[in-house]
Amino acid sequence: MRDIATLLEALPYMREFHGKTVVIKYGGAAMTDPALQEEFARDVVLLKYVGMNPIVIHGGGPEISNYMRRLNLPIKFVDGLRVSDAATVEVAKMVLVGKVNKDIVLLINRHGQPAVGLCGDDGLLFRAVRQAAPSGQDIGFVGRIERVDVDVLRHVAQDYIPVVASVGADREGNSYNINADEAAGAVARALEAYKIMFLTDVPGWLRDPGDPASVISEAGADEVQAALAGVAGGMRPKLAACLEAINGGVSYAHIVDGRVPHSLLLELFTDAGQGTKIGPAA
Repeated sequence: MRDIATLLEALPYMREFHGKTVVIKYGGAAMTDPALQEEFARDVVLLKYVGMNPIVIHGGGPEISNYMRRLNLPIKFVDGLRVSDAATVEVAKMVLVGKVNKDIVLLINRHGQPAVGLCGDDGLLFRAVRQAAPSGQDIGFVGRIERVDVDVLRHVAQDYIPVVASVGADREGNSYNINADEAAGAVARALEAYKIMFLTDVPGWLRDPGDPASVISEAGADEVQAALAGVAGGMRPKLAACLEAINGGVSYAHIVDGRVPHSLLLELFTDAGQGTKIGPAA
C-alpha cells in the first residue's frame, strides 16, 4: 500500500510540473558512484516521460583533478572556484566535453530517452567574460556567463534531453572554465525555468557546516542574500546561483543530497521533500 500512497502523493506534483522546465546541476558523488550514475539517468528519463523538460548542466571537478594529477599540473581553489591557467582550461575542456559529457549522454540514452551533448561553444550557447574570485583574487581563465542563447536549448529540448558541459568562450574565442553551479543558474535564469536543482554531497544548506543534521529545509532569497557573505567553500557558488536564478524569475531552487538514491524524485514529487528549498523573498 505504501507504493500506491507514494504514487498518489506524486500525482499532483506531476500535474503541476507538466510542461515545465527544470534545470539540474549534476555533480558530486552522483557523478562518480556507478550505482548513483544509473539512478540519476533513470530519474532524468522519468522526468521527461512525465512531461517535464529536464536540462542537465554538469561540471566534473574530480575528473579534471584526476587528469591534472596525472599530468603533474597544480590544483588550487579560491572561494570554491578552480584557479585556471591556459593548461588547466585545456585539460578541463578535454575532460568535460570529450569524456564526462559523452558518458552522461550515453547513460541517459541507454535508459530510454535520447540525449544530446552540448558545451558553451555549441551554437554560441555561452558567451563568457573573465571574472575574478568573489574575494577579488585573479583566478585565471575562469569565466562568468554574459549571455545564454536560449534558442539553442529550446530547439534541442523539444525532442531531446540537453546535457551541457560548463565551458565557454568570449568574443575573441578565448576558452574559459565556468563553474557549473554558475552555469546552471545562468541557464535557469535565461530560460525562466520553473525550478533549478543542485545535486551535492551534503544533505542541503546547513546552518552549521559541521552538523549534517542542521539542514535549512526552506529559505527565502532574502535570507540567502543576508547569509551569503559568511558562506565558504563549494556551497557559496551554489547559493549565489540560486539567488541569480530566483532573482531572474525562476520559481524555486533546490539543493539536494546526490548521495541519496532518487533524491531528485524525492524532492520533486513527495510532500516531505529532501534537502533545501529556496523561494522568492518573503
